[in-house]
Amino acid sequence: MTPAARIQASIEILDEILAGAPVEKSLTNWARRSRFAGSKDRAAVRDHVFAALRCKRSYAALGGAETGRGLMIGTVRASGAPLEDVFTGARHAPGVLAETEVGRDFDSEAEQYDIPDWLWSRFQTSLGEQAVPVAQALQSRAPVHLRVNLMKADVSAAIASLAADGIIAVPHPACDTALEVTEGARKIAQRRAYMDGLVELQDAASQAVVAALDLRPGMRVLDYCAGGGGKSLALAAQKGVSVFAHDVNAARMRDLPTRAERAAVRVEILTTEDLVQQAPFDVILADAPCSGSGSWRRAPAGKWALTESRLQELTGIQASILDQLAPMIAPGGVLAYATCSMLDDENGNVVDGFLRKYPGWSENFRKTWLVSHGTDGFFTSHLTR
Repeated sequence: MTPAARIQASIEILDEILAGAPVEKSLTNWARRSRFAGSKDRAAVRDHVFAALRCKRSYAALGGAETGRGLMIGTVRASGAPLEDVFTGARHAPGVLAETEVGRDFDSEAEQYDIPDWLWSRFQTSLGEQAVPVAQALQSRAPVHLRVNLMKADVSAAIASLAADGIIAVPHPACDTALEVTEGARKIAQRRAYMDGLVELQDAASQAVVAALDLRPGMRVLDYCAGGGGKSLALAAQKGVSVFAHDVNAARMRDLPTRAERAAVRVEILTTEDLVQQAPFDVILADAPCSGSGSWRRAPAGKWALTESRLQELTGIQASILDQLAPMIAPGGVLAYATCSMLDDENGNVVDGFLRKYPGWSENFRKTWLVSHGTDGFFTSHLTR
């Protein structure tokens, strides 16, 4: 495919997404319809689509319309490339620009930095002087991070194994087990270091949330909102710790047994009914459902789908999870609350509300990681009684 043909394909996919189709479904359906597209073509189109979704408001302003075509005009304008080289009207290329397809100045900071209007004030309150750097970071692609599985390799061995397969990775300062991939990221899943369980794909801040826990041999640890199980695997890589995983939607954990086997660790999956029988736990990690604002670079559609009422609903869910888990903590144990959000509504405010409600509890650790510092956005708080 020519560069212009990739732009035209992106326009068509974006129009489907803007009409309500799920992002991944639209990309998959296009790939199935377009057998002529090679792997580099598919990767380029995917990158175009995600870049446009991250910057939907600013690109729509630059492109003159919130349509697939408008967003791609905005994309090209933002890059500084000549529009006439792309919008040629040639076969498989987008049509020639009309005189009316002109951009405009941004009408607000929220538009310039691609944040919904209703959220911008909350964003500023939560992040202070970091609000603009964080918003700018969310406009760009997220780095690829790996967790070194210390049950199978140390950091040096993992880096060497990756390098032998043409993947360059360097240590990341957020966590001792974290690597950032600087070259060859698209090859990871087909290479030996990953297939043999030496490394797992996991954001450095997500790893740091686990590393912040004081885990000791003999502890019983529950990953309550396990999802795909990334944190469960990181927990299980701590020698002598018994790890249990639970998720309200058990289907999310379907790949966890295979991943655990590859990593040479043991994770026991619990149903909701099993929880009471297995309690108490020494540590419960609750990575609660949230806005996902810390991972909007990876899932930009979530930024535009979030509403004020949904945010309020999420904070209610988060508070109820802490209510449910508090009785399951063993004496002297830790309830570790976490979100992949950077908003006070979901983080400090939820924890502060819990502490007001339960005066016998206290907080002994709190930390936030920001996307402007080279990781996904994360928050965690350790609660004890």
